Amino acid sequence: MPSTPAIDFQQLSLEIKQWGLELGFQQVGISDTDLSSAEQHLQHWLAKDYHGEMQYMSAHGLKRSRPALLQENTRSVISVRMDYLYQAANHSQPVLDNPSAAFISRYALGRDYHKVLRNRLQKLAEKISDNIGEFGYRAFVDSAPVLEKALAEKAGLGWIGKHSNLINRQAGSWFFLGEIYTDLPLPADSATSNHCGQCQACLTICPTQAIVAPYQVDARRCVSYLTIELHGSIPETLRPLIGNRIYGCDDCQLICPWNRFAKLSAESDFKPRHKLDTATLLELFAWSETEFLQKTEGSAIRRIGHQRWLRNIAVALGNGKKQPEVIDALNAMHNHSTELVKEHVEWALQQLKDK
Repeated sequence: MPSTPAIDFQQLSLEIKQWGLELGFQQVGISDTDLSSAEQHLQHWLAKDYHGEMQYMSAHGLKRSRPALLQENTRSVISVRMDYLYQAANHSQPVLDNPSAAFISRYALGRDYHKVLRNRLQKLAEKISDNIGEFGYRAFVDSAPVLEKALAEKAGLGWIGKHSNLINRQAGSWFFLGEIYTDLPLPADSATSNHCGQCQACLTICPTQAIVAPYQVDARRCVSYLTIELHGSIPETLRPLIGNRIYGCDDCQLICPWNRFAKLSAESDFKPRHKLDTATLLELFAWSETEFLQKTEGSAIRRIGHQRWLRNIAVALGNGKKQPEVIDALNAMHNHSTELVKEHVEWALQQLKDK
């Protein structure tokens, strides 16, 4: 029988990057699996309890920082970048400046990115298989203990900024990341150097001062954590600082000077659904649970559930203007069946009473 021809891994890596671009990724990079430096940073972060209630950040031992423990025989990691900004970022500021408007982080306005990227990663893996035969791999999109930003940084997709997001010199930070762990010994790309310099804009702009030092984020203070990850009551001292942000926060990205180079996405899946980019707080507060489930189908927003959706909006209404229709809406929700919603509605009513 003829022997199987040896794989030219240098050529294969070039082809993988080209196939990735053809599938709609804006960039593809490859790294090895040595995350020793990132592991130290993670352990330091966990030791300070900066992860709050996100127990999944510490629940998997060293699997997060040692890829081969998560996926056996992993030798290389293919990291991809997909831009998601559907319109210029300056469209966000008028929403933040309008206390009656509902601000939702730009990444969550369209279809759930997990589904979009996972589908493309699977197609990329199948393309590789079609060309070299079966190989070992596993694809991830923010769905397992993976240090995606550290891996993307090693793969040359950008550098981790002082706000802990990945920044690319040509594309800013408005993008999603995904990975393929593989047993292929692919040549690694060079990491990108850090270009934050002396800039402190993200630390200064953070509404809750969650960026406690450069490259250190106390998630317990972060608006994204408070409105998405936190299951219980939002600490009262932080509620007034949230403003009208009801799902996530983009302030540190909006202020970042590198985002002037961000490219708009051509992905139709990332366009806003149900006019969530222009909705008012009262419109969204009026959604029944059935409406919430129906209108967030296929959306990342659905993960917080209707109760936390109402909790977040109640806080935002309490931070807004004292208007009869707002008072009426809060009073109508005052007898909600769950204590979580009721507590935040009562707080909002008290806030407006004192204005």
